Amino acid sequence: MLWSTIVTAFAAVGFGVASPIVKRVDTPAVNDGIILNYALTLEYLERAFYREALANYTQADFVAAGFADPFYANLMEIYYDEKTHVSFISGALAAAGVTPTVELEYTFPCTDVKSFLTLATLLEGVGVSAYLGAAASIMSKDYLTAAGAILTVEARHTAYIRSEIGESPFPNPFDTPLDFNEVYSLASPFITGGSSPVKLPFMAFPSLTLQCTQYYYEANRSSVTFHDAFTNAMAFNSSITATTPIYAVFFSGLMKLPVEVRITAGNQDYKIDTIPEGVVGQAYVLLSTSATNFTDETTIAGPAILEVYPKDRLKKNPVVGNDELNQISGGLGDEAAKEFGKGGIGKVFD
Repeated sequence: MLWSTIVTAFAAVGFGVASPIVKRVDTPAVNDGIILNYALTLEYLERAFYREALANYTQADFVAAGFADPFYANLMEIYYDEKTHVSFISGALAAAGVTPTVELEYTFPCTDVKSFLTLATLLEGVGVSAYLGAAASIMSKDYLTAAGAILTVEARHTAYIRSEIGESPFPNPFDTPLDFNEVYSLASPFITGGSSPVKLPFMAFPSLTLQCTQYYYEANRSSVTFHDAFTNAMAFNSSITATTPIYAVFFSGLMKLPVEVRITAGNQDYKIDTIPEGVVGQAYVLLSTSATNFTDETTIAGPAILEVYPKDRLKKNPVVGNDELNQISGGLGDEAAKEFGKGGIGKVFD
């Protein structure tokens, strides 16, 4: 499975029943019940992901792919953690008199062990960013402590799997917080059906397609092309023209680094010539109309996911081959994007 297909699944469509996105995505008002159901939605997704993979791939499959024992047993432990998170959050909601959401229907673009592990690193990384970004909005100290206890376990999952596929387990001194709509935009395409008694006030931004590249992404060296992004930006916001300043904003750790884009490829794509210094590991990029105020109200597309290396410090002898890694770093491929509904504007949590 190419990394392009996997990242496409983060950006194409939204959860549940379709509802067109408004021209401006407002930051949602939340309370602890909403946040817990938001976390529960993500935990259900992760639980289903590991359950499906461990049903599809045997211990022998992992060993044959180069992942010797006790790797399979450790994946079973991760699956147990995700099941426990689901039951814990569901119980907390019920105890508080709040209706918990339910498991929905999911699709994961995995075809073998390595594509499963590639997607696992992304899902776990997004999970860490989700809990970290939500922390400031949690009012109850008890809930905040519980969320922190889950966050640290998710971070260990991420580090372990990254290490096993040949990536740095902790490439950045800081994890990267994302807000509700940013996480929703990344996670939503995996939910393909079902219904929930809970409707959450989150919506997805338009997808951001990174043009595939055969090279690794390096900070302070690599360029990035955002496929059809100018065309899509004008469709999303009719006030955007060829002279409108638009910025690619890279989220890496606690940094948000804007780079003004330029129009290329027949007035369809946006492009930057250099990823800014300091971006490293699993990073995120979105397009914004502001160079200083990076909010839901200024976001016009994204986020997308990149794996970025410090300049002249590329990894050696990865378990996951260069082609797979480059594809996930490069973002969305055209055929994969079509498969997962490229251009879908977004759907409401339902």
